[in-house]
Amino acid sequence: MKVKNITKVEGRLPIRDPYILGAYHYDKYPEGNGKFGPKASLEGRQIGSDFDNKAEWRMYHGQNIPGFPHHPHRGFEIVTIVPEGYADHFDSKGSKGRYGEGDVQLMSAGSGVLHAEMFPLIHEDKPNPLRLFQIWLNLPGKNKLTDPNYKMLWAEKIPTAVIEQGDGKKVTAKVILGEYYGTKDSGALTHSWAADPKNHVGIALVDMDPNTEFKLPAVSSSMSRFVFFYEGDGTIEIDTYKVQKNYIADLDGGEEITIKNADKRAQFLILEGEPINEPVAAHGPFVMNTQRELQDAFREYQLTEFGGWPWGDQETDLVNPKDAGRFASYNFGKETDKPSA
Repeated sequence: MKVKNITKVEGRLPIRDPYILGAYHYDKYPEGNGKFGPKASLEGRQIGSDFDNKAEWRMYHGQNIPGFPHHPHRGFEIVTIVPEGYADHFDSKGSKGRYGEGDVQLMSAGSGVLHAEMFPLIHEDKPNPLRLFQIWLNLPGKNKLTDPNYKMLWAEKIPTAVIEQGDGKKVTAKVILGEYYGTKDSGALTHSWAADPKNHVGIALVDMDPNTEFKLPAVSSSMSRFVFFYEGDGTIEIDTYKVQKNYIADLDGGEEITIKNADKRAQFLILEGEPINEPVAAHGPFVMNTQRELQDAFREYQLTEFGGWPWGDQETDLVNPKDAGRFASYNFGKETDKPSA
């Protein structure tokens, strides 16, 4: 069966090995208040824990600026995709940056890292919509305690497959990891499960013009394969199934899959990969193989805070200056990277 299941997404994406977690955020933030927060009342919100899915936008764990102030991770890789809006990054390894408007961040937590991801509302004269995917890709046990790593994929440099459909219509696929239509990614992190092509890890954003189609080749029946239809006014057809917006399809990786669009533009996320097939012991921000390793992770964090937080008194709602632009800075500014670099 090509389509195993179709599920409405009402929280986390229902995905599996080699993925641990998938989250999709779409917040229609209003104008900024000049201090990177919303120009709107926060009365009635659970500040510090605002996850109301019925609201137009959320503060998450931010006090005055939306986002996630610093918190620890260990044992997995985080892929953060920001098609709209901006995210500000800080971590305990001395890295910081601002990315968005199509950029992607790859970050391996490895042996342990503290990081913050805030969503500064930069524009004060117009709304600040934020669309963000965060995917937790597991690390195999042998790589869980490798050094943390961080890499930016700038929107202008992400390899993109363009599939012409005739009559001026096309389908584009931004290849974040893996290969689609002969277009390969620009390189995974060193210790990532995606670094070995035999693991068939694929992450891509596909944008379909009306009345077009996109094909996923038969690869492996053991592979996990998901398509999440996140934006579009109509439906997409997968095999013989009509799939609506905000639904995810669990597909057979050993079958060729044709995805067809009707008379409306459609955008979807692809997640693929062979399972790691190792035990998983996960709790909160840590993903290990055994309960003992999980206990060790919590104990080490309590003792060392994975090196501590190096950004002074600005422990919450920490963001870059308004005019910082999109950039990445590593090792306390010793190395820098920008979209035009």
